[in-house]
Amino acid sequence: MADEKTFHMTPDEFRKHGHAVVDWIADYTARIESYPVLSRAEPGQVRASLPANPPARGESFEAILGDVEKLILPGITHWQSPNFFAFFPANASGPAILGDLLSSGLGVQGMLWATSPACTELETHVLDWLVEMLDLPPKFLSTSSGGGVIQDTASSASLCALLAARERATNFASNRRGCDGKLVAYTSSQAHSSIEKDVQIAGLGLNNLRLIDVDENFAMRPDVLARQINSDRHAGLLPCFVCATIGTTSSNAIDPLPELGRICRENNLWFHVDAAMSGTAALCPEFRHTHRGVELADSYTFNPHKWMFTNFDCNCFYVADRKALIQTLSILPEYLRNKATESGAVFDYRDWQIPLGRRFRALKLWFVIRHYGIEGLQYHVRRHVELAQKFAGWVRSDSRFQLAAPAPLNLVCFRHKAGDEINQKLMDRLNRSGDLYLTHTRLNDRLTLRFCVGQTNTMERHVERAWNRIQQEAM
Repeated sequence: MADEKTFHMTPDEFRKHGHAVVDWIADYTARIESYPVLSRAEPGQVRASLPANPPARGESFEAILGDVEKLILPGITHWQSPNFFAFFPANASGPAILGDLLSSGLGVQGMLWATSPACTELETHVLDWLVEMLDLPPKFLSTSSGGGVIQDTASSASLCALLAARERATNFASNRRGCDGKLVAYTSSQAHSSIEKDVQIAGLGLNNLRLIDVDENFAMRPDVLARQINSDRHAGLLPCFVCATIGTTSSNAIDPLPELGRICRENNLWFHVDAAMSGTAALCPEFRHTHRGVELADSYTFNPHKWMFTNFDCNCFYVADRKALIQTLSILPEYLRNKATESGAVFDYRDWQIPLGRRFRALKLWFVIRHYGIEGLQYHVRRHVELAQKFAGWVRSDSRFQLAAPAPLNLVCFRHKAGDEINQKLMDRLNRSGDLYLTHTRLNDRLTLRFCVGQTNTMERHVERAWNRIQQEAM
């Protein structure tokens, strides 16, 4: 009887094509500076280049990979380019990519400890490593009352924190009956937009989110927060959650955690700290002042996929009281029951997140930490901050430009003094050139350019070239 055709890729074919993909990625990394950083594709261009109908018969892998080069690359904005200075980075590295490949090869679904013990236990261990590496409070260790878990993004982590805050404030009643319109959450007017989405998803409603005014450095004002909490209490509302930020998206502002944390303690509010971008800076002792007061937090989150060379998605989320989080999110149908769970001796991370399923993300994070070591990670963080500070110095020395906000770490907010229209045209010309990619924000209601140094392979020559191009276009 002839062998039945399975249509699968054989192990030998996988080995051959896998080598080709790794070679392609290595070549792409080597030539990435030859591409315009911001894709020049027009809306609909990529889709118009694709066949209208799916193939009836399988195609060769060579043809598929060839079409990546021909059809997909023109529609790629090159986030891994060393000339990418937009948004915050979503940087990657060789060890992270290989760890992610291995995770895909294993194909683990790590919803329970029992569904792959190594997936859970490596995650617990690596998250405990990071408590030490960032000098976070011991209460976030798995060996204490708290612990850490990998989420997809800080948006999801903040939602989990808000849900736990909601349930703690209502003695877990809102999970049963829903929200009654009285719960109130607070964050800075400069906080990430995900908090607005989170309050909608969690059922508090946008009308019950208070955006607290900021000071001249764009940091949340504790006095305004305290007054607003008192006002809401007197109005018969129930304050439950405060989100502070270490490194806001617009300007990298750092909220005063000690003062905000004390207000939360006095009012029994859940204190969540979002350090999505700037948390990585705490790898270096000289930047840990940014985390002063984090010992007062009920939860804390940061993204290794932003500035720690661990490709998207990988967010680290810590809680001081894991029981509150688990009680908020745990549902145990019969088909998930097992002896390990019932023993209480293991973590089932499905109870620490919104979805049931979860990937083996800890593998790529483990690879990164082991490849670079603390020393290597600190080297790159320090270098990025140094380059950003050098850029800020160039801005100060050019009479046409001004800094728009303090630059404590690796983000520089600046603007041309001639006004919004000039700044918009300047940014548009630079981005169309393909030489670099910048994005903007509004600070004090003025259009402001953002220059973030954090891409894995950005070096001094890239920052110098970017500043030269900015000067040329500003003439």
